[in-house]
Amino acid sequence: MIVVRYADDAIVGFEHRHEAEQFLADLKARLARFGLNLHPDKTRLIEFGRHAIANRRARGLGKPETFDFLGFKHYCGTRRDDSGFVLGRKPMAKRMRTKLREIKEQLMATRHDGIDGQGKWLAQVLRGWMAYYAVPMSGSAISAFRHHMIERWHGALMRRSQRRRLTWTRMKTIADRYLPFPRILHPWPEKRFLVTIQGGSPVR
Repeated sequence: MIVVRYADDAIVGFEHRHEAEQFLADLKARLARFGLNLHPDKTRLIEFGRHAIANRRARGLGKPETFDFLGFKHYCGTRRDDSGFVLGRKPMAKRMRTKLREIKEQLMATRHDGIDGQGKWLAQVLRGWMAYYAVPMSGSAISAFRHHMIERWHGALMRRSQRRRLTWTRMKTIADRYLPFPRILHPWPEKRFLVTIQGGSPVR
């Protein structure tokens, strides 16, 4: 059994389905004793983990379900050489849309400011986004976020004046001058929690 909890949200994992079903029934019963209940739209049992892909394929089912937690969509993935299971994580689409909408609004409000100021602000926003979301398996999502950020910057600059059109090629050159390129900043989960033995004592 494994439990990951943050505030009032939690993920509980079991090796066997019957254990998960029993835990869920017991949890509902215990909460009911205090007049509480689980959120019906956020509480569900899903088949997930190391054997989920193969097991569902053997039963003629599709890909394992995904779940959202702490701003990430978690999904079952495989290594590039198809050698085994990996936990896939990428930013939730809703979070990306919300952040991009905020960026667009700020850019439109400051579209008459200098490009240098806008570029430095966007670079700060992108670095902050990557500091949280640039985990293994999220590279394509981070690249997409940067691309959509540039699109919104381009749109804001195009609204400043119709006297001179700003081509996309020129926009890319400007963006590359200010915005960092996507790169993974965090290790794989198994490396983060790797236990090594030094002098007979476990060090985390």
